[in-house]
Order: sequence, then C-alpha cells, then structure tokens
Amino acid sequence: MARIAIGSDHAGYELKQHLIGFMEAAGHSVDDQGAHSTESVDYPEVCAGVGRTVRDGNADFGIVLGGSGQGEQLAANKVRGVRAALCNCLYTARMAREHNDANVLSMGARIVGTGVAEEVVKIFLTQAFEGGRHQRRVDQITELEANF
Repeated sequence: MARIAIGSDHAGYELKQHLIGFMEAAGHSVDDQGAHSTESVDYPEVCAGVGRTVRDGNADFGIVLGGSGQGEQLAANKVRGVRAALCNCLYTARMAREHNDANVLSMGARIVGTGVAEEVVKIFLTQAFEGGRHQRRVDQITELEANF
C-alpha cells in the first residue's frame, strides 16, 4: 500500500475528504496537509508542501485538488523533483504514470465527480512507469529542471 500526501484549496476540500476515506479504506496511509474546511485558502503553500513531502521521500505519491486543478499543479511543480500532472480523466492518469513517471496527481473538483476521481486515483496509484524511451525523456526534464 502507498503513502500518500494530499492537499487542496477550499474548492477541493470536499473531494479531498472523500478521497481520504476512499484511499484509507483501500489500505493506503494518507497525510492530510489541508485545507481543513471550505473557507477560502491560498493553495500554493499547501501544494508545495505536498510536493516537498513526496520529494523528501515521506510519501510515495502526492495528490493536490482545487476547482480546476491547474493552479495546484503549477504550485506543486515548482518543487524540484516533482512531476505533477493534471489528470481529469482516466487516459491522462494512465499516461502521466506510464510515460512521465508523474509523482503528484492534480485534479479539479469542479470538473470530476467522486466516481471518476476514485478511478483516476486508482489508476495513478497502480499504473507502473514504462521506462525505456520514456526514461530518457524524464531524464531530460530533470536536467532542464536542474538548470533553473
């Protein structure tokens, strides 16, 4: 079972709470890093915190949630070593893991319902990275990141 760090803004709070229960019921360990209500909150530090937890090896994967998931993905990707992918469908979740070895999942709570979100999380947590030609590309991304 995986160790998962999860965070959201106020718009993603209810989906975050749902997914915490879903993942814990599946046997995963979940580290809830906020938000802790539907009151307005700024997401950048929450999402960067999730990213740092993954980067530091204290979680296997991260999940960040917001209204669209776009800002959350951007904030998480500012952490060196994070490859956050916005996945609001099953296909993008599979490709993010198989081809990009993404380690943080971002979703939009105003875009996906709980059923789709559960399926996206299942795919993201279980799909293996294919390596091969994709490893070369991930290495190139890592090299680019090191130059900035």
